[in-house]
Amino acid sequence: MQALQLRQPQGLDHAWVSFFTYEPRVGAAIFADWVRALPNLRWIAQQLPLEVQVRAGRVVAVRFADYLIHAKITLDATELGDLLALAEIPYRWGWEWHSRWQEPSAPVHPSTLTRAYAVQAPTWVFVLQARDAVGTDDKGAVSNPVLPESKASKASRQFEPFAGTWEGYGSTSFLNYGRLPGNRFMINWPQCGNDYGLQAERLVGSETERQAFLQEAYGHAQDYAEFLQQQLGQGYSLADVFPASPHRGGGAFALHPYYRESRRLQGLTTVCEQDILPIAGGQVAALPTDAAGAVSAVAIGNYANDHHYPGFKFALHSKSTRWGGRWTGTPFALPYGCLIPEAIDGLLVCEKNISVSHIANGATRLQPTVLGIGQAAGMAAALCIEQTCQPRELAVRQLQEALLQDPVAPLAVVPLFNLLPDHPEWLTWQRYYIDHPEVYPMDGHAPAQLASPRSDSPTYRGYFRQQGEQSYVLEGFLKGFQQPISLVTLHPAIDRQLQQIQNGQTLEVQGRLNRSGNWLLVEEIR
Repeated sequence: MQALQLRQPQGLDHAWVSFFTYEPRVGAAIFADWVRALPNLRWIAQQLPLEVQVRAGRVVAVRFADYLIHAKITLDATELGDLLALAEIPYRWGWEWHSRWQEPSAPVHPSTLTRAYAVQAPTWVFVLQARDAVGTDDKGAVSNPVLPESKASKASRQFEPFAGTWEGYGSTSFLNYGRLPGNRFMINWPQCGNDYGLQAERLVGSETERQAFLQEAYGHAQDYAEFLQQQLGQGYSLADVFPASPHRGGGAFALHPYYRESRRLQGLTTVCEQDILPIAGGQVAALPTDAAGAVSAVAIGNYANDHHYPGFKFALHSKSTRWGGRWTGTPFALPYGCLIPEAIDGLLVCEKNISVSHIANGATRLQPTVLGIGQAAGMAAALCIEQTCQPRELAVRQLQEALLQDPVAPLAVVPLFNLLPDHPEWLTWQRYYIDHPEVYPMDGHAPAQLASPRSDSPTYRGYFRQQGEQSYVLEGFLKGFQQPISLVTLHPAIDRQLQQIQNGQTLEVQGRLNRSGNWLLVEEIR
């Protein structure tokens, strides 16, 4: 996040799906720089694993078309858990019924939905470019495009699945969902959009079956892009974002789909829905512990449980809460044991390949969480090599300490709403709750002093109104706004201040205005 803020001059506040969106090439350039900065890392591109060599119950090498790479520890960070299949390591794919783990949201028996979708639907993302539809207001800020609503047209067969795609949102809100800098729009839309998951079991079948699925998903996205261009008018074209590919994708289309679910390891520990749900009466999930009662957490997440099955609504047990003036997911922690196979050594998994149920995968699959999982797996592998031990032999407390003290990006292993890694007491409280899980606060707030932040963002003035619990607006502050602007924050001290302000009080705040989300991300209150 810090690198993105430095590298993208237009800022990160563009869309309403997230507090940050960025150009894919900016993220790719940051990653490439990190790779080049490590003298002991050799990056080999365009190679697919063809064989995993296992000797005496241990993964020892992976063969590629041009390489045979021997390793003491191998990480499977593939999008679909390919090494699990090649090494014949036990894994799960698809649904588990309620009788398996008694998960609250798991179906009791097969249904039309479960028969239609073995796993969550992947999405082949693409990017549109606005040519002339976007202007600026009198302060130079990019204004929302004024778009025509859906035109009446002859619906060809390939366009029928997309009818009503922005119903309930409108075309402007639909586009601004994934708005990028430069009047571009990332399209990753579940409602009659580019999700595609029919017969997704082909992804783990033969190579012919996988390619057939990918061709269908890509064609579906191409049809959707054509449909949107037809509906939105000539002011929108396909953006030139991704590098050319000899296979599929490139240009406006991502180089492969976003896979929401992969093969899932059968590990030492399996994360189930109960492990990600908040404690009764609380705002955080219980910390995972091992058989001896020691905290086993090595990564955290906080996304709401989100499943995608086009054409179906799937009810899930709520794991959301309000914080910082908005809805967010209740935080949870993931145990080290979900990265380790039950009965084979020399291997750790990361990405979406961890030992997790189909239901819980809807929350653990999100990118911030898998980034943490990858960091934990990489650190564990390094420690195993240093100590000449296998992953299952590594002391979790050593791994936790190494993650907490990572010199580049310290990684939290205990979710705390009110302490960020730059807080002087952050490390102290992380260690304290690891060692004393019995006093971990149900509301996720450590008893630490919070300093009010300082900001150099623009200043806004208006009247403060609280519309409900953790729902705040600023009224009468900006010419041209037809409605109050929501006040939201990512900083714990600002969250506390917003809860204490009196209704009707005149307020002066500094922050970043996001017209797509109709919110002001508050960084300082005076």
